[in-house]
Amino acid sequence: MPSPNQLAIRRIPAFTTIALALLMMSVDSTIVATVLHDLQRGLDTSINWAGWTITAFAFGFVLMLPVSGKLSERIGRRRVFLASVAIFTLASLLCGLADSIAMLIVLRALQAAGGAGITPSATGIVVDYFGDSRDRAVSLFGSIFPIGAMIGPIFGGLFVTYWNWRGVFFVNVPIGLAILWMALRYIPPDTPKARKPGTGMDYLGLGYLGICLLAGMLATSFLGEKDLPFASPRILLPAGVALAAGCLFFRHIHRSSQPFIAPRLIHGPGFGIVNLINMLFGGITIGAVALIPLYATNRYGLGALGSGTLLAFQGIAAILLSLACTLTIRRTGYRRPLYVGGVLIALGMVLLALPPTPGVPPFAWLAATAFLLGMGTGTVNPASRNAGLQLAPQSASTLAALRTLAIQIGTITFISVVTMVLSSSTDPGRSQAWIYGTWSLLVLAALPLIAHVPEHRGAW
Repeated sequence: MPSPNQLAIRRIPAFTTIALALLMMSVDSTIVATVLHDLQRGLDTSINWAGWTITAFAFGFVLMLPVSGKLSERIGRRRVFLASVAIFTLASLLCGLADSIAMLIVLRALQAAGGAGITPSATGIVVDYFGDSRDRAVSLFGSIFPIGAMIGPIFGGLFVTYWNWRGVFFVNVPIGLAILWMALRYIPPDTPKARKPGTGMDYLGLGYLGICLLAGMLATSFLGEKDLPFASPRILLPAGVALAAGCLFFRHIHRSSQPFIAPRLIHGPGFGIVNLINMLFGGITIGAVALIPLYATNRYGLGALGSGTLLAFQGIAAILLSLACTLTIRRTGYRRPLYVGGVLIALGMVLLALPPTPGVPPFAWLAATAFLLGMGTGTVNPASRNAGLQLAPQSASTLAALRTLAIQIGTITFISVVTMVLSSSTDPGRSQAWIYGTWSLLVLAALPLIAHVPEHRGAW
């Protein structure tokens, strides 16, 4: 039932505010990678330490996702949205002013902590105020992220060419200030019903989860190091700590009267399969797409500009199909687009692994397969985003955080495994082709899981 406060919001300016925040965050997730070389020279550091600016952002983002989801439901979506944008904006300013790599790494983690709160709180705002349009508004999120992923590298190249690496952080400041002004003007204050006071934060559960995520990311990062054996203590020790902390986390949330995350939202009926689908069809596919430029260079010798452009084809297809599926999802339900998207992803992967047909240039072949993969991810996104939310709209912020967390885990795991294989391969291009071919078969094998996704048609 729509609540009375749904009539008090101007939906178009409110959604524009949310979309700008999501776009700012998604741009920042890709723009820094394009300025690493310039950043390394500017701060007189090694490429390994420069790379930690990306690793620190990933850790802060993954750790704070469930925290921000919980806070959004406890103290209010608008408050968390404003605080998240403010922290992200301030951290961006400080990142641009940083004069050492150590300081920049710390500030990148702080920036990620702010960015992690934007998606859960934005999802909660849409669910609270957009009434019977909330399913379509949430589905549109899937067209915003590809836009950010596409324009991020372009902006990064422009800043490096005409300014320096600090510009990729300074650009967030005026945008963030504009978003704060718009949010104060167009997003209504949280109502008492939109908050859940009286329950304390589950710090023990948060601690277990943080240790699990940090140790797991360290283990997967070490997996990608060249000449480091799989049985190395540098891999096994953090992997063991992650496993132990994960077991303690699940044991704790099942025994606690006020758990950090309700167990049913993780693996309960309906929720568990949706989280798994998000990891398999969302996170791992995103990881596979992110490595297409590397594949284009290793196997076909394409330059940086040509290989990087391939992601634009994937992004355009994802935007178009996401918009189309947003308009039709009330008639199709969730399972049909998931089946179609899964088949498109599998087909794109197998064609990516195969050599071009005679007479077709490698760039054209890879562009077509990237476009096909974009069609698959764009078809899957609206359904996978709504399938969990419609089960428990009152927990929209936590569910949005869990969805993003599942995608991040899938992406990080896939990229780590691939880099581990490539580091010991004499022919990285061919090895990566085998990985794509294998993953296409696994996607097809996972299609029967879709039959267990909770079905729904119409608005929820």
